[in-house]
Amino acid sequence: MSATDLAPAFFLAVVVVLVVCRAVGRLLQAVGQPPVVGEMVAGVVLGPSVLGALLPGTESALFPPDLRPVLYVVGQIGLVAFMFRVGWEFRVDRLRGVARPAALVSAAGVLVPVALGALLIVTAGRRTGVLAPDTRLVVSALFVGVALAVTAFPMLARIIAEQGLTGTRFGSLSLGAGAVDDAVAWILLAGVFSISGGSAGLVSVAVAGAFGLVAVLAAAVRLRPRTVRLAERAGPDNLLLALVGVLFLAAWYTDEIGLYAVFGAFSLGLVFPRSSQLDRSVETLEPVGRVFLPLFFTYSGLNTDFALLGSGPVLLFTAGCVVVAVVGKFGACWLAARAAGEPNRVALRVGALMNARGLMQLIALNLGLAAGIVTRAMFSALVVVALVTTVMATPLLRLIDRRDRAGKEDPPLRAVPAEVR
Repeated sequence: MSATDLAPAFFLAVVVVLVVCRAVGRLLQAVGQPPVVGEMVAGVVLGPSVLGALLPGTESALFPPDLRPVLYVVGQIGLVAFMFRVGWEFRVDRLRGVARPAALVSAAGVLVPVALGALLIVTAGRRTGVLAPDTRLVVSALFVGVALAVTAFPMLARIIAEQGLTGTRFGSLSLGAGAVDDAVAWILLAGVFSISGGSAGLVSVAVAGAFGLVAVLAAAVRLRPRTVRLAERAGPDNLLLALVGVLFLAAWYTDEIGLYAVFGAFSLGLVFPRSSQLDRSVETLEPVGRVFLPLFFTYSGLNTDFALLGSGPVLLFTAGCVVVAVVGKFGACWLAARAAGEPNRVALRVGALMNARGLMQLIALNLGLAAGIVTRAMFSALVVVALVTTVMATPLLRLIDRRDRAGKEDPPLRAVPAEVR
């Protein structure tokens, strides 16, 4: 397919993706799901699981193989813009007072799912037929464990903001634990790829690069006053170009060191200075994420085929992954929060929020698929995990709220109570 053929195919595909995402998002918003969940589901609807099964000719015409890498690359732009915005909206000062419990929750939310996921693969992986034939068992086991340990931090942040939970104890605790959780998970993922490639180089580069990133970000924090002064003298066009350039540079750097582009975008958002000029530039980027992020979900949906789950062993594997994911994340984070001294009403909500996988697990799965570690059947099974655990987050929070209102617990936490500050 030539470049001149790809351009009109891309334009048509984008229109279809945006329309379907909006339609599915509206349907799911009616039952209380955030818009990003609708985009996840819409990606699966446009893939072989739904559109391909009903109208295979239409799916192949809308999304020919040559177009899919273009969707992936443009989807990365949406991801980077979205994660930068999440980092920019995140307030580090909200973590004061929750550092210790957040660290304990994060540790439990990584170690337990990794152990349970690896155990599931070691005990039942070969009998299911979902493992890549050329991949060592230890690599498959560790990859599944890390994939189950990921938290949907962007989704978590969006749910907390949309539900008005930003000032709550459990909201702050979950944001802190989720951020640390995902940073550790990406380093572990780099380690899995290092083992897969037979070299410790990847994880060494990831760790060394992470320290380098921290040093650069610390310097950026010190230079904030100077950056604000420069921004006030620059015109809006120059400022926007500079912001995009720095954002893409951060995304390139973290991609190169094995921590993935979204981590660099989020980190830059965390330390990005604030002023009226800079805030307007950040606001200008918001539509970029809104338009292009659905392309990433569509790319993931095109790689998801639920027909591959039709055999008994694969279905059992999928069910096992869902159970392990919920027990390893919801259960472990709830217990860790309780062990840290948090009230049950806080711990339950932390477990419900940390249990969502969403966008971050899809990113990990796409990396594993590209590296040949993940088969299409395993990819589809773990997409089910991402969908189930993400969709259940909001209903779980509502169920806990109803339980509180019924008098079994204290009233819902809509602000940080003095006794748990």
